[in-house]
Order: sequence, then structure tokens, then C-alpha cells
Amino acid sequence: MDAMLEEEMIDLITFCLQNPDSIEVDSKKSRISEIGRELYTDGGVDAMETMFFAIQNRITEEIGKDPKPFRALWNGNSEEWKY
Repeated sequence: MDAMLEEEMIDLITFCLQNPDSIEVDSKKSRISEIGRELYTDGGVDAMETMFFAIQNRITEEIGKDPKPFRALWNGNSEEWKY
């Protein structure tokens, strides 16, 4: 499941970074938020950290853009996650 979510996250964030003015960005951000809730429910903050670390490395490597601002979409899942 994590591998599928990771691929989906990479697709979602890559789309948002490459198409910031698209009307689809809000729905993609909503899905990113849902995935964060799923990760937190299944594995807590550690799962969120692990997932985002992998996503950040891959997106930065593949398209040269920084996905860090998208971490804030997972705020509210835990007191520990504050970006």
C-alpha cells in the first residue's frame, strides 16, 4: 500500500508543482491531505516522515523543484507535525 500511495503522492505533487495555475490543483491538494491522514492513522508521524522524505528526494531529483511546502497540507494530523 505504501508504494502505491508514494507513487500517487509523487504524481499529485509533481502535477501541482508543474501546473500551479491549473483548476485541478485544489482537488489534488485535497487528496494529498487525505493521504496524510491515512498515513498517520496507519503508522503515525514516523510513517508521514518516511513517506515525505522519499517523495522529497525523488521529486527534487526528477524535476528539480522543492515539494517541502506541501508538508503543510498534513498539518493537523498530529501535534508533532508542524510545517
